[in-house]
Amino acid sequence: MKYLLDTANLEAIRFCNDIFPISGVSTNPSIVKASFAKSEKKPDFFAHMNAIRAVIGPESPFHIQVTAPDSDGMLRDADAILNRVDEQVCVKIPVTMEGLKAIRALKKQDITVTATAVYGKTQAFLALEAGADYIAPYYNRMENMGLDSDGVIAAIAQMISEYDYPTQILAASFKNAGQVERAFEAGAQCATMDPSILLAALKQPYILDAVETFQSDWKAIFGDVTAAELS
Repeated sequence: MKYLLDTANLEAIRFCNDIFPISGVSTNPSIVKASFAKSEKKPDFFAHMNAIRAVIGPESPFHIQVTAPDSDGMLRDADAILNRVDEQVCVKIPVTMEGLKAIRALKKQDITVTATAVYGKTQAFLALEAGADYIAPYYNRMENMGLDSDGVIAAIAQMISEYDYPTQILAASFKNAGQVERAFEAGAQCATMDPSILLAALKQPYILDAVETFQSDWKAIFGDVTAAELS
């Protein structure tokens, strides 16, 4: 299992990178907008992406999305991302008709591609055949549409296994840790989520209560010292 952060917030990335076993970072235009919602000036996009890369390191997966709606524009965006950040970036392409065209063109150049905005099996299967390195099904959004998110991920995983595609499932769009767990159980190898989901998972009252009990029991025997401070 690989956990990625769905954010462009540098402070959050630094904080979580010190705590959690984070594999990488994923961004898209909506995530970038949310990260700069309180900024009074337009950010330097590429400088910010490079700052994220500096935090997570050169070997960590870093998914950056194109912004153009047409395949030619997507290819120009991809070229700019790879040249102005680095060639290890996973270029995120929405699975539309224009997106599939761009994915096929990028794979002819051996560029790592993440097929994103996936809402169902057909999109995913076409992206597999187009050569995508990662496929990002939108778990919560599918669930909100009444779709079987687990079933979609399981079907993608089955096709990857059955036809030996060199593709990983990067599940996305989560509202809680339970959805992340189910995505992994359904067959996703990776999941990208807002940092708040990971933080909330470790702040459950019963966890904190257990730790507080441990501390109280220790102090009842040894007083207000830690094990390292015992003589």
